[in-house]
Amino acid sequence: MQTRLAEFIRDTPQGQEANAILRSCVHCGLCTAVCPTYQLLGDERDGPRGRIYLLKHVLEGEPASAKTQLHLDRCLTCRACETACPSGVRYGRLLDIGRGVVETQVRRSSLDRLHRQILRAILPYPKRFAALLRLAGLIRPWLPAGWAKPIPRVKPTAAWPPARHTRKMLVLEGCVQASLAPSINAATARVLDRLGVSLIRAPQAGCCGALSHHLSAHAEGLDFMRRNIDAWTPYLDQGVEAIVMTASGCGLMVKEYAAALKHDADYAAKAARISAQTRDLAEVMAREDLSALEVDSRRRVAFQSPCTLQHGQKLDGVVEGLLKRLGFDLAPVADPHLCCGSAGTYSLLQPDLSLRLLDQKLQALQAGQPDCVATANIGCLSHLQTGSKVPVVHWVELLDSAD
Repeated sequence: MQTRLAEFIRDTPQGQEANAILRSCVHCGLCTAVCPTYQLLGDERDGPRGRIYLLKHVLEGEPASAKTQLHLDRCLTCRACETACPSGVRYGRLLDIGRGVVETQVRRSSLDRLHRQILRAILPYPKRFAALLRLAGLIRPWLPAGWAKPIPRVKPTAAWPPARHTRKMLVLEGCVQASLAPSINAATARVLDRLGVSLIRAPQAGCCGALSHHLSAHAEGLDFMRRNIDAWTPYLDQGVEAIVMTASGCGLMVKEYAAALKHDADYAAKAARISAQTRDLAEVMAREDLSALEVDSRRRVAFQSPCTLQHGQKLDGVVEGLLKRLGFDLAPVADPHLCCGSAGTYSLLQPDLSLRLLDQKLQALQAGQPDCVATANIGCLSHLQTGSKVPVVHWVELLDSAD
């Protein structure tokens, strides 16, 4: 694709990166076939190729409009298009750059700005979110059924084993997961403990920065990243093997710290080290001898592979392989590449499209009559729970449930 970027961005690091991405696109349209929003809406501007053209025009100096912003907002950033693209177009990165530019040109409505500010002020902060969750639980009995249903019921957390092994790994506690499903990291700690690995936590670490980053609050997102780097680096210096991610969305973001901070003289090398030592839990487990686990594998499981796992981290099939290796019966799932509609804050900002995608995904997951649905990301898990007829769990909880 030929480009002629505008002077305001042409010679900046972001402009040079965007230019290279645009030029790699041959506008073949293969991405359109796998795009969830294009399938729902049938509008070229709601597919990757159309959005790339919209971004090209903006970066070449054409003023963005509210319609431009709407089509970009509708993108899930699921990156299924990147998996399908034969030219390796880094669409997700282009979208981040373009959304940031559009945000400076198009003023959102007061309500939209307030909505986004509230999300940024609460969700990345575990104590604030936990307080909101407790309040929602208290008033749930008095709410209409349609309002009460999405409020999650928090599972009690079982014991976290002491750090007794020579081998140690760090875990990101996360922001919403720490309140919504503390059982996930506790189950991970118990499973790894049986494999001879102690899972430890860094008290100063927090939100991975993804929420701010994808809402175009890039400076705020970078601050979250730097805080985590400062919290984790001393543990790496002491010989911790890896930073384990139990939420695939967070894992993808942390693996991209190196790219996000590559122009930061103080943090570029540190960020690269963090990204290099970050592992999704499935990557960790795939390398271990699992014979010490006594797993009750009698349940039939439908696995929902989060977009951040299969398209972002390129770990498609890894969890499924682990579950099969441990004897689970996996139910078939049609169109496993399609997004469930959670996509971080997407389910809150684009509820209509999100619910349509959720209905499609639940039909596919439940068609094989599973006993439960398993996933690898807290956002997907919470979203699927609102409509699933069978229990929805993190896949590591299946491995922890036998004892």
